[in-house]
Amino acid sequence: MADNTKREPESSKSTIGSYILRFILTLIVLAVASFLTPGFSIVGLWSYMAAAVIISIIDYLVEKFMGVDASPFGKGIKGFVIAAIILYITQFLVPNMRVSVLGAVLAAIVIGILDAVIPGRVM
Repeated sequence: MADNTKREPESSKSTIGSYILRFILTLIVLAVASFLTPGFSIVGLWSYMAAAVIISIIDYLVEKFMGVDASPFGKGIKGFVIAAIILYITQFLVPNMRVSVLGAVLAAIVIGILDAVIPGRVM
């Protein structure tokens, strides 16, 4: 007999799971980057969470509308510059987050290295 039950497509399940994983990885990477990077600081758990959400949203919008992957590692100078710009812009939307221009560049380097080491994709 044929199975006529409706099933949710696998792609939508993995999409939600992948966004949750990306959020958690972004949160962890932001914590490490703010600890290691001068000129890049975030204070408070809620600010880390807000920054992770906003970075994820901006990254999604950049990918969707510009077709550019904002990964600072492995995507060349274009991805690196876009990642630094995203980090710099995020400070204006998140309370208790401060990023200098040099801090955004250094944080993009740190995030790129962590992105290469941690399984999964952060930015």
